[in-house]
Amino acid sequence: MAGISGHWAFAFGVLGNIISFIVFLSPLPTFYRIYKKKSTEGYQSIPYVVALFSSMLWIYYALLKTNTTLLITINSFGVFIETIYVGFYLFYAPKKAKVQTVKMLLLSVVGGFGAIVLVTQFLFKGAVRGQVVGWICLVFSLCVFVAPLGIVRKVIKTKSVEYMPLLLSVFLTLSAVMWFFYGLLLKDINIAAPNVLGFIFGILQIVLYAIYSKKEKAILKEQKLPEIQKPEVIVVDENMNSKKLPELTQEQIIDIVKLGLLVCSDKVNVASLPHDTTCGVKAPKVENMPKLQTVEA
Repeated sequence: MAGISGHWAFAFGVLGNIISFIVFLSPLPTFYRIYKKKSTEGYQSIPYVVALFSSMLWIYYALLKTNTTLLITINSFGVFIETIYVGFYLFYAPKKAKVQTVKMLLLSVVGGFGAIVLVTQFLFKGAVRGQVVGWICLVFSLCVFVAPLGIVRKVIKTKSVEYMPLLLSVFLTLSAVMWFFYGLLLKDINIAAPNVLGFIFGILQIVLYAIYSKKEKAILKEQKLPEIQKPEVIVVDENMNSKKLPELTQEQIIDIVKLGLLVCSDKVNVASLPHDTTCGVKAPKVENMPKLQTVEA
């Protein structure tokens, strides 16, 4: 029976490695964008520093236990890839972000991890040391799994799933399931317990994505609907149609325009001119201009 559970634990551990490998590689598009624009664009280094610290902590715990080779393999890759991420971030980040990242590295990786190793090595021995480190890993993992609550809150507030990628949520949920069964079959509560919370938050993110993505699609669909044009109402006055003004010929229109230009000219004082001229030029005779007829209402 113990052999069967061991085989199943190995199978879930391998699946957990594969899925966690994909999760570790998920920030690659972000760093490719940073590389193309030669700027971190306001991205923060906190997730990568925390992931680096978490991987180091789990490696230390796995070294104190037995039959946890698969835990060492995936977290060794985690230390490797997160170190590259942090180094890449430091290369393209502005000065202020670089200083903050270095402070976090010194505080967590050097100070925090170094203090945990020293305290547990000198104050605890044997199985007790493994239990203490295991509880530290458990508490830290719970804090990491609670972190997505900020994203969940943002999705509910903005009613948008823009900041919550679906694939990442799915892979994080699957990873939590695999590592839960791995810890359960190994009877290691420190591995199994945090992943229960990870599974719950993963399902919550997927449900929220399904709800708000449908709402977004409905809103977009409404915005794309063409506006119904109201028919124009034309009011016809019968009295206006009964008597029409006579139409002017082209020659009459030209004469009117010339006359208007001559009247509006301000180069010569009109008062000093003879009555038969306007602006110093003899006004043309407009003989063919029709008389305007008043329209009776």
